[in-house]
Amino acid sequence: MLEALKKSVCEANLQLVAAGLVIQTWGNASAVDREQGVMVIKPSGVPYSGMRPEHMVVVSLTTGLPVAGSLKPSSDTPTHLELYRAFPTVGGVVHTHSLHATAWAQACRKIPSYGTTQADYWYGEVPCTRAMTPEEIKTDYEKNTGGVIIETFRELNPLEHPAVLVASHGPFTWGKDLATAVQNAEILEFVARLASETLRINPATPPMPAALLDKHFLRKHGPQAYYGQK
Repeated sequence: MLEALKKSVCEANLQLVAAGLVIQTWGNASAVDREQGVMVIKPSGVPYSGMRPEHMVVVSLTTGLPVAGSLKPSSDTPTHLELYRAFPTVGGVVHTHSLHATAWAQACRKIPSYGTTQADYWYGEVPCTRAMTPEEIKTDYEKNTGGVIIETFRELNPLEHPAVLVASHGPFTWGKDLATAVQNAEILEFVARLASETLRINPATPPMPAALLDKHFLRKHGPQAYYGQK
């Protein structure tokens, strides 16, 4: 069942390790097949060194229950499900504990758009969620993690802001497909490090001018985008 998607999800998880975004078992990548109403995600706690496509778990988008695969899905499965349900344009989701992005999340700080590197991928800041309440943490923690992300995006387009920092936790990224979600995880880590270095040099650095932000984001992602090849 969904052999090609399982292979893609397995490869994406291994790419996160190769890119230095994941160590131990601290992360997960998933992809969705909306026609079949399922999500494919890595298994919980399985070392990446031995991970194979056949280990990937197929989960129903409707019920949240595994429908194929002999292993238990990632503990973050409910978060991924909430994001797919709320963001219909998203085809892949990635969660890591990459060093610099996680540092910003632990500081409970959004990443302002200081320059064009970030503006090429985010239409402004990388948002940070509010802190979760004790009740949200005690009951349905992973599902409620998705809930605070969705709450943060009430007035944001998830494809214009393809990442979030969950306060005191870490980053989630996504994209129209899984390859884009993985790319955004790599870019987010670089952007987080770049922002830290910028503030180290000048702690009073302001966000970039709105006109420059618009120019860089829209020339690549806007309705009249002209960056790259057709």
